[in-house]
Amino acid sequence: MSLRHALLGLLHEQPASGYDLMQVFNASLHNIWPATQSQVYSELTKLAASGLLSVSAQGPRGRKEYTLTDAGRAELQHWLVEVETDVHPRSEGLLKVFLLGAVSRDQATGFLAWLGKMADKDVAAMEALDASIEWEDEDLHVYGRLVLEFAKRLAAMSREWSDWAVEQINASGGAPGQRQQSAD
Repeated sequence: MSLRHALLGLLHEQPASGYDLMQVFNASLHNIWPATQSQVYSELTKLAASGLLSVSAQGPRGRKEYTLTDAGRAELQHWLVEVETDVHPRSEGLLKVFLLGAVSRDQATGFLAWLGKMADKDVAAMEALDASIEWEDEDLHVYGRLVLEFAKRLAAMSREWSDWAVEQINASGGAPGQRQQSAD
């Protein structure tokens, strides 16, 4: 996924300024596709220059409201329907887990426990977000709630997995994968 398509999708609902889009990002997409203010404003400028957005209104202090053009709508639909989704995203955390054989058992279980704590924080934050939103029948709410529920379930599963992984290491004779150095 790209920030480009996230912005096109958000503007599909209604025109918005960069500030408005940042508010939506922070309230909904931050957990799955975070973006900084500078990234959003830079991408909006690029999208407008390429004809996928137009500036529909300008306000004080250079505030611009962007509207999806027909070309932008076509690009969004092309990406949603025709571009194959990468269902195998990279995970730095899981790469580290894969390589934990290079550290002590205590360090390995400490890292796994930390992953569990992060998952707990994620669940709590998403539950608070869920409780703060007055869910409506508009598309962003319907599909946003589906994504939020997936993220909550994934974080809860990650917490459960973290506990299981710590148990696996503790039940083994040593940290899985650690090789004993031979004394030659």
